Amino acid sequence: MNITDYQAKYFAYELTKRCASDSLEKLSSTLSNAQVDLNPHQIEAALFAFRSPLSKGALLADEVGLGKTIEAGLVLSQKWAERKRKILIIVPSSLRKQWNAELQEKFFIPSVILETKSFDQNIKKGNLNPFDQEDAIVICSYHFARSKSAYIKQTKWDLAVIDEAHRLRNVYKKGNKIAREIKKALENVPKILLTATPLQNSLLELYGLVSIVDDQIFGDLKSFKANFARVSREQDIYESELGLVEPKQEMFLELKNRLKPICIRTLRRQVLEYVPYTERKPITQKYMPTDQEIELYAGMSEYLRREKLYALPFSQRQLITLILRKLLASSSYAIASTLDKMVNKLGKMIKAAKATFQNEMFDQGIEGLERNYEAFDEMYDEWIDDEENEAGIGKKKKEFTAEDIALMEQEKSDLEKYRELAKAIFTNSKGEALLIALEEGFKMANDLGAKRKAIVFTESTITQKYLAENLLANKGYQGKIVLFNGSNNDEKSKEIYKQWLAKNKDTDKITGSKTADIRAALIDYFRDEAEIMIATEAGAEGINLQFCSLVINYDLPWNPQRIEQRIGRCHRYGQKHDVVVINFVNLKNAADQRVYELLDQKFKLFKGVFGVSDEVLGNIESGVDFEKRIAGIYQTCRTTEEINLAFDKLQAEMDENIQRNMADTRQKLLENFDAEVHERLRINKKDSQAYLDTYERWLWEITRYYLGSDAEFSSQEYSFTLKKNPFPGQDIHSGPYKIGKNIEDSHIYRPGHPLAQMILSAVKKQKNQLAEVVFDYTNNPVIVSVLKPLIGKSGVMRVSNYTVAAFEAEDHVIVAAQTDNGERIEPDIAKKLFSLSATKTELPKTLSANETKNLDGYEQEAINLVASNIAERNNEYFENEVDKLDKWAEDVKIALELDLKKLDIDIKASKTNAKKILNLEEKLKAQRTIKEMEKKRNEMRKRLYDAQDEVDSRKEQLIARVEAKLKQKTTHEPLFCLRWRVI
Repeated sequence: MNITDYQAKYFAYELTKRCASDSLEKLSSTLSNAQVDLNPHQIEAALFAFRSPLSKGALLADEVGLGKTIEAGLVLSQKWAERKRKILIIVPSSLRKQWNAELQEKFFIPSVILETKSFDQNIKKGNLNPFDQEDAIVICSYHFARSKSAYIKQTKWDLAVIDEAHRLRNVYKKGNKIAREIKKALENVPKILLTATPLQNSLLELYGLVSIVDDQIFGDLKSFKANFARVSREQDIYESELGLVEPKQEMFLELKNRLKPICIRTLRRQVLEYVPYTERKPITQKYMPTDQEIELYAGMSEYLRREKLYALPFSQRQLITLILRKLLASSSYAIASTLDKMVNKLGKMIKAAKATFQNEMFDQGIEGLERNYEAFDEMYDEWIDDEENEAGIGKKKKEFTAEDIALMEQEKSDLEKYRELAKAIFTNSKGEALLIALEEGFKMANDLGAKRKAIVFTESTITQKYLAENLLANKGYQGKIVLFNGSNNDEKSKEIYKQWLAKNKDTDKITGSKTADIRAALIDYFRDEAEIMIATEAGAEGINLQFCSLVINYDLPWNPQRIEQRIGRCHRYGQKHDVVVINFVNLKNAADQRVYELLDQKFKLFKGVFGVSDEVLGNIESGVDFEKRIAGIYQTCRTTEEINLAFDKLQAEMDENIQRNMADTRQKLLENFDAEVHERLRINKKDSQAYLDTYERWLWEITRYYLGSDAEFSSQEYSFTLKKNPFPGQDIHSGPYKIGKNIEDSHIYRPGHPLAQMILSAVKKQKNQLAEVVFDYTNNPVIVSVLKPLIGKSGVMRVSNYTVAAFEAEDHVIVAAQTDNGERIEPDIAKKLFSLSATKTELPKTLSANETKNLDGYEQEAINLVASNIAERNNEYFENEVDKLDKWAEDVKIALELDLKKLDIDIKASKTNAKKILNLEEKLKAQRTIKEMEKKRNEMRKRLYDAQDEVDSRKEQLIARVEAKLKQKTTHEPLFCLRWRVI
């Protein structure tokens, strides 16, 4: 197709125009920049988040597995394109790297993870507020956000995204410090909350989550309870006395209407047409430990139960006890190494104590523990609160006594005995069981049609090394293994990285971040060469392994959310085969067996289509709490009977907490009819794909037009390679470049690519003189019915850009056209002319006065229509906002009136009782009490009127603020004028 400079300019303005918040067109330009498949429910959720420029945010509550990260990513990508780049993402620690990777891979958006180490480094470099980043999204954990809330509050954020937001659902409770601190720090910031479980045990949780997004959807907690959360018959009776009861159905409808503008939820069954799912197939590999292994486990367990331990830091004892138990279960090699460090620490402490009786080392950690157990820093963040840490440090012993030194020497002697026992265990029973499990897993994967690929997860880098070098390499897997951990600095990984850099030197795969690129190199090597990847949990965060369908939990975390994330590396959107999940069970350890039973039967982690259920995972609020409960059982229960009793109690509590009646409430409040959803999604899919196809075609044609002979083009593949730099002075790679998704051998070319941005900007600046453009319909490969009547006709056309700024800025490309005999051509038809191949001929005369007058009229009509539509839409935004504020004001007044109504009822009851009193003295006493109550009521009435006036005043201030944004500012920029002819 051949295009003229007029068409190029028109396409450039269409590709870069700003659209209305709620338009699919706005989001489609974002989609054209993203490397994501087009799923209509995700488009709908992202559009919902944009639905009004007055919105303070949204609660995206799709069921597990529907890609809420992608939905938020589309919103982030749009903000990024608008250069609103001060964005904060708060997530559980274990999801930080996943967000970091997906933003880069799918949306080409840079981000930084802030935790204590990187935060301090930023401060040292002179950045006094590390949250205030230039051109990078900030990602941090809940605990870190809480501890650095003062810095967050000082930053002028454009948007905050909170993942797994059900963690904040009890923000209305005074004791929930993390939730309250985060809410306060992000008070006036637009927010997107992501959770699959917005409503679990009580309607108050929904109140809590909604209040984080927008405090004016409901009044305060008291009025919410009065209006919506009648939890018992007594509450109903109390409220009926106050005259507050509405029929239950009306209550549900009102609550549903309040939630409609802020919360959207799609169910998995509603999208099966677009999102195919595979199953999880479990294998349980049982093993019998040797006598030596049983002796080591029993000895270490008793050691960890001692009341006084010197080798473990006091402020971290609970956490390090858990980690030592995990290393003990991992391998004899992992625990032997750590015991060695503990013995060394005690030796130094004893030496120092004998010399000075001082205890500087008492609360120090165990050297090398964070290298052996890589998840240490992350777990430390989640396990140790600031208060706990301070409390722990405060309780440290000031100095050691002779008795302390004797106890330390005994402890050192015991640890030396356990260390030697661990070092003597060369063959690990679980390791031998892994060899059997691998072959069985490979056979099942093969039967399911999958590749011979397995990911083995371990919690220890030392176990990782043992499995690779001591076990698997000697059993026929030599050269078929790749390691993946937090450092990735072994010799083989370095060599793989070097080869990967050479192979991908001319593609977008190289990001320039060594950490990210090594991870990508190892994943590619696993996909193309190796059979087995042995990964530590911390190392494998955020990686996508859809090409692998065998997951082996060599070490099993106790936190169900961690297990779900592990399996989710493979069992995710894009996986073509059922995923086999292998777990190990120690037949001589009752606690291990009960943990596995709980994770399997209660959490349903290992089998079925969807894995962990929303009901159960949402119920535990935090996987860390569950992990602490399990650790407590290991620490306090010795016998099988004690262990079973403790697990029975834990399971009963979980059953009790999952209130089934809440499922019914959630359905009524948050879910829509399937048929209604299906129809919306069908339209979304069709329209957004049409926009995408058009955008890709426009970008291709502009690029071909602008680069011309400076590049070599392949129209079939939508790819090109630069022969010379079109922008001397700019550092531009020669390519190859390719438009499309899932591209690995070229730079991904998209509207947001720096080269495309330069081309679009240059084309928009070009000056276009009046000329004749001949559009070729006869040779057009596609039939465009509305253009057929124009064959053989000619006329004039004017194109301009009209911008309106009110609640938000919008650009509209206005096209006015007519035939030579004065017949008007509708704008939509005139725009379609630009899709035809065209050539420019000799310069014609200027337009006649009549032609100019007609085009002026058509243009003004189009502008009036745009202005009218915008005014109508803005009016709707305004009315909705006023309606919301009216309801909020009423709610607040109800809360103020409740205490007064209650006092009225009490006075009435007291008067009735006083009449029944026969004793005069007691009657006078009762009358005095009534007088005091009436005096109090009068004071309350006065306070109530003042407070109601204040609420009305606050409402008016809010409305005035919205009204100020309503005023329209417009600009009109002529782009070009041409004569046209269709052949």
